[in-house]
Amino acid sequence: MHFSPSKPLDFHLSSSANFVVYVNGNLTFSNSADLRTTSVIVKEYILLLTATVVHFRFVPASKSDFPYVNAIELFSAPDDLILQDGAKSVGLAGVDDYPNLSSRILETLYRINVGGSKLTPFNDTVWRTWVNDEEYLVLPSAAKRVATTHIPNYQGGGASRLVAPDHVYMTAQEMNMDNLTDARFNITWEFPVGSTGQEHLVRLHFCDIVSSSLNQLYFNVYINGFLGYRDLDLSALTTHMLASPYYLDFVTESDDKDAIRVTVGPSDLSSTLKVNAILNGVEVMKLTSPVSLAPKTYRKDIWILVGSVLGVFGALTVVLMFVMGLKCLKRKQKPRHTESIGWTPLRVYEGSSHSRMSLKTTLASPWPAGYLAIKIPFKEIQSATNNFDSEHIIGSGGFGTVFKGVLGDNTRVAVKRGVPGSRQGLPEFQTEISVLSKIRHRHLVSLIGYCEEQSEMILVYEYMENGPLKKHLYGATCESLSWKQRLEICIGAARGLHYLHTGSAQGIIHRDVKSTNILLDDNYVAKVSDFGLSRTGPCVDESHVSTIVKGSFGYLDPEYFRRQQLTTKSDVYSFGVLLLEVVCARPAVDPLLAREQVNLAEWATQWLKKGLLEQIIDPRLVGQMEPSSLKKFGVTAEKCLADYGVDRPTMGDVLWNLECALHLQEADTKNQPKHKNFNPGDGSEAPPTLTREHENEENGSLEISTTKVFSQLMNNHGR
Repeated sequence: MHFSPSKPLDFHLSSSANFVVYVNGNLTFSNSADLRTTSVIVKEYILLLTATVVHFRFVPASKSDFPYVNAIELFSAPDDLILQDGAKSVGLAGVDDYPNLSSRILETLYRINVGGSKLTPFNDTVWRTWVNDEEYLVLPSAAKRVATTHIPNYQGGGASRLVAPDHVYMTAQEMNMDNLTDARFNITWEFPVGSTGQEHLVRLHFCDIVSSSLNQLYFNVYINGFLGYRDLDLSALTTHMLASPYYLDFVTESDDKDAIRVTVGPSDLSSTLKVNAILNGVEVMKLTSPVSLAPKTYRKDIWILVGSVLGVFGALTVVLMFVMGLKCLKRKQKPRHTESIGWTPLRVYEGSSHSRMSLKTTLASPWPAGYLAIKIPFKEIQSATNNFDSEHIIGSGGFGTVFKGVLGDNTRVAVKRGVPGSRQGLPEFQTEISVLSKIRHRHLVSLIGYCEEQSEMILVYEYMENGPLKKHLYGATCESLSWKQRLEICIGAARGLHYLHTGSAQGIIHRDVKSTNILLDDNYVAKVSDFGLSRTGPCVDESHVSTIVKGSFGYLDPEYFRRQQLTTKSDVYSFGVLLLEVVCARPAVDPLLAREQVNLAEWATQWLKKGLLEQIIDPRLVGQMEPSSLKKFGVTAEKCLADYGVDRPTMGDVLWNLECALHLQEADTKNQPKHKNFNPGDGSEAPPTLTREHENEENGSLEISTTKVFSQLMNNHGR
């Protein structure tokens, strides 16, 4: 709605304009004091309207008051511009879900293009204006403008052009590290809102245009000084894609300065990565509860009617600017769906009160038919995690956040809570249940149960005390593992993957083997986890599975990437990168290193070909490793990283050779005989029988085959 007191039409409106405005019976505009100025005032509101006709009613406060409006604009907004349950409340009580957001009336106060210039409605698909952020920076010298010329990579589950235009995500402010080496500071913006204690929606727009690779940027987000998001990793939230737009919604009360403050700064994880933090855009909206139209003594009302030419989107209607009068708006096609990015509210549980052990049920469509899984009530998971207390968070990823908890029977569990409505999360949720409910192995993380109540996607696993392997290999707080421990961990992971590949007729391809997906229990026994990207292997008469490429940068099989043909050898390649990660104690991709060292597989392969692996090993391993053991380990890793899958060993071959490397380490260390008879697939810790392999160990040969040894795993009768 446009108000221009400087155009009074022969009336002294600036002194007599005291009125309120109702839209379909909901009170919107009520502060007429804002109109007592000479400038043009634009009031923008977002309301949920389900009727096919929109009524504007201007009601004067008294007989002497004169309501007026210069122009009105009405726009239909995307269905999910304001999500029902997409926001988090931030304040003294911490971070919690904010329910029923779309039932509130939102008044837009600020719309900021951070790091960029002013954007007019002609640059915005929903006809909005975005202003520059410089006047709102508390310390301008702390920020540095960055920009890109590349169009953002919009992904399902993130933001779309209807949420914010391209130019918002193509510019940003980052930490100004010029002339600084190791400084840690924050960037803060302050937005005056004119009232203390009033609830506001703060929408923050992000797009990582400053990183050269994934998982390089971690930072914290603060709202009014309260931590809103710890260790924000945009790579994990945007389906592992750089420069992919994303937004977060927070609800907070204005502080004692009648302002909203937004702050971004480096997280603790930045100690091993590049120290930086970014922000691309900010929107601040005042929240009010709907107030119905009350009876009035004075009937000098102004009615404005907009017919059903707007169409019905079942939807949100944005009351904006229009040109001096009303124009019929053309029907708009329903915009493309934008995925939810928030949690569902924690409603009172109304389901069964049975124990989780009594809820073993056969899953119905769309779940794969014919298997059983334990369904755990949401109420019990809520209780186990202390209502998803942030103190219980032990990790996060593209699927969601992981909490530690204790069930009612004192079972310690890890609870992975997915993002509701995510196009990425639902298939992973279904796949994880489908895979883990069918298999069980000592070196695979066990699925205890799941929950799908109230639009939740929750997976409950056995708790792994020592967490992911990655945190024990590198980082400021990592615990050093001995060479023998590392070999045993690699062997355990290889056993788990070998079982996946050979435990059924078609087998299962993990597709995301990496150090963060190898978990360690309290005895440092390795277990493979995270089967959300897993795929059933090819049939007996097929060589591969044709599928779109998924996985993690640095671990991705180059042949799979080129040909989009997935085989078990793709897991073997990723496992080869993992082996190098274990022996070198550095990430698969480290953009902070020299260019030739950024990719671990490419860099280490050059040393392997020269037979100089010992030159790049973790310095903490020096003096622990028997040369023959390291040589066998290095040859195994090199074979795994062959360019073509046909040249790579099977996971059974890899397992055999890793056990040989452990045997060589133990035999040389303890001066014990090197020959023992055992079955390398039975889970025992004894080394394998060395026949022809042992004869060739001096030259590092990998010329072995475990086809006959493990053939019983492919034969149901043999098993």
